Amino acid sequence: MSPFKFLASKRFSRYIKLTFFVWDLVLLNAAHFLSFYLHNGDLQRLERPQQQTIFLVSNLVWFSLVMYFNSYKILRIERIETTLVRTMQLVFAHIAVIALFIVILKYQDINRLRILYFYLIFFVFLFVFRVIFLKSLKRARRLGYNFKNVVIVGANPLGDKIAKTLFKDLSYGYKVIGFFDNNTERTNRLSAPILCDLNGVESYLSNHPVDEMYIALQSYDAAEITRLIKLCERYMIRTKFIPDFQQYTKTKKVVIDFYENTPVLMLRKEPLELPINRLVKKFFDICFSLIVITGIFPWLFPILTVLIKIGSKGPVFFKQKRSGEDNKSFNCLKFRTMQVNNLSDEIQATEKDPRITKIGAFMRKTNLDELPQFFNVLRGSMSVVGPRPHMMKHTEHYSEIINNYLVRHYAKPGITGWAQVRGFRGETKQLKDMEKRVEYDIWYIENWSFLLDLKIIWLTVWNMVRGEEKAR
Repeated sequence: MSPFKFLASKRFSRYIKLTFFVWDLVLLNAAHFLSFYLHNGDLQRLERPQQQTIFLVSNLVWFSLVMYFNSYKILRIERIETTLVRTMQLVFAHIAVIALFIVILKYQDINRLRILYFYLIFFVFLFVFRVIFLKSLKRARRLGYNFKNVVIVGANPLGDKIAKTLFKDLSYGYKVIGFFDNNTERTNRLSAPILCDLNGVESYLSNHPVDEMYIALQSYDAAEITRLIKLCERYMIRTKFIPDFQQYTKTKKVVIDFYENTPVLMLRKEPLELPINRLVKKFFDICFSLIVITGIFPWLFPILTVLIKIGSKGPVFFKQKRSGEDNKSFNCLKFRTMQVNNLSDEIQATEKDPRITKIGAFMRKTNLDELPQFFNVLRGSMSVVGPRPHMMKHTEHYSEIINNYLVRHYAKPGITGWAQVRGFRGETKQLKDMEKRVEYDIWYIENWSFLLDLKIIWLTVWNMVRGEEKAR
């Protein structure tokens, strides 16, 4: 009997979380011993009270973090990369807690370099273990072990969509047997056969092995669903529901929360609604803006002032009312790049716009005209990264013809944004250009992370260096 077949016969998948936890503790303690030996050449000083305390606290903190964040939640359809990212986040949280512990207790016997060795070794151990374990698990499922037999109630587009998702990759470990539906003569092509109507469900379940039932009925009959649930429980089949929320929204980031025992479906996930994430973003905005203002402005401002004044008559700065967070207006600052005119609030800058001065064209191409907006960031009306603020007239116009346009105002506007580094910057010649920009802005709001902000800043700097064709 092969190892895969033996483990499958013992339903080893039930113990995956426990296996992860026990093995993590083994790796954590092995990393402690190995880092101590590499740094000191022996393990003699490991008996000191501070070392033993850190040793114990490190285990307790890891246990607390994995339990609190449910870090061993492994979905069959989850990508390995997602699991590894979650592991990285866990390690960073562990670093923060242990560092805080050492600082508060003023532990002098804890060598910082040894701690660095520990985390490097621990992360490598975790990374290698996760990759080997998850790849082995996926291989076992491809070979037909550790799979689950699935039936779907509802031979409709919603039911067929989940069937195709489960069929997509053999490593998910699902075998879709077929559908239950009252309309057994459907002519549309389905991913699996229709097994019987809803009246024949009990007969089928009593004669065939089924592990999970997905209910994807588009018209809900409470009595019928209750009957199906009771049947599943009688035959020890786990029941899952596929809500048809995508008839209301196309987003893939819906969130289900509970207000006491009442489930509440939210159409999108918004990481910046969490206070800790808003605090991190605010702290970064302030620090980054202060660095730019104190490090760049003192020497660059006089140069640009002279060039702007030579280029055309008028003020150095340009101030314009723009739409901000919650669609509230604010005064957006820029270096003036056009000749003074009465159409700046009405007509967007276009390619070869005669109003743009020579120095203005250079500043627009290199994003230098946006530098004064770091003062907007310090005042709290903008962020370093976020959806770009539009003119009030644009907001009024596009909110009427693009249904989800105002969703981009859920977040503070940014000096740069995901849409801009993806090529949607400057003039919007066609409606589809603005629709794509809005799509990217909403994606940013739903997928925000501190690392994403850093990536956008890096891409913005890179684009400044190489120059952008779409800069206006």
